[in-house]
Amino acid sequence: MTHATHLTDAERTAVALTSPNGLEVRADVVRTGTGPRVVFLHGLVGLNEHWEEVVARIRDKAECITLELPLLELRGDDCSLWSVVEMTQQFLDRHVDGPSVLVGNSFGGHVALRIAHRRPDLVRALVLAGSSGLIERTMVRGAPVRPSKEWLEEKIGELFYDKSVMNPGDVERAYKLLNERGGARAMVKLSKTARRDNMTDDLADIACPTLLIWGKQDVVTPPSAGQGFTELMPDARIVWLENCGHAPMLESPIPFAEAMRSFLDELETRER
Repeated sequence: MTHATHLTDAERTAVALTSPNGLEVRADVVRTGTGPRVVFLHGLVGLNEHWEEVVARIRDKAECITLELPLLELRGDDCSLWSVVEMTQQFLDRHVDGPSVLVGNSFGGHVALRIAHRRPDLVRALVLAGSSGLIERTMVRGAPVRPSKEWLEEKIGELFYDKSVMNPGDVERAYKLLNERGGARAMVKLSKTARRDNMTDDLADIACPTLLIWGKQDVVTPPSAGQGFTELMPDARIVWLENCGHAPMLESPIPFAEAMRSFLDELETRER
């Protein structure tokens, strides 16, 4: 299955961010829709286009902003969870007007959680799908320095309950990125920095409304992780998606969007 593109009329720009080491990092941004701001953050091998099926279904009631950082091109001290948190905060400060709903998948969910903890003024609410930060089964242990397409196809396939959802183009892109000098090393390093940052003791401090959207068949951040977030965060609830793995915005975009629409309505009602 290829991911449909519904956002032909969206505004697409590149923004320059500054890494903690002072290097310029170019990020791709897509904006569409009107209403309260919702910012989407991808995982380690994610793309802006991975959110398109969800964005197409909620942009009538939200300004949807997808941020794509070149994570696997980060090097040295800039290649860490904390560096990505800092650059994402920078983007929100400079390019997003006021607090927003942060939506994060996997590593992107972890980034969203850290921002909510450090800079609650930037975050109206959270939507987390397969977020790291509590329990995560590494996908990169034993990763070869130059992974083969077969290895990548197997690993990316593990993200899905229904393997037919996997886009062959994503495997090709990951193969290219991870075989460029330092790409595989960057993925391993980013994954390690995320696993070392266990948020158990900090989640009680994140008071914003939080919606968890979790695949029942997620083998990377299993259901126990979603349940853990629900129990440890003061204002969190969870929507379980059956027959769905680690990337529910790709595998179950319709129920994902429906859950988000309900959540946005709830936020509006609560804030009246």
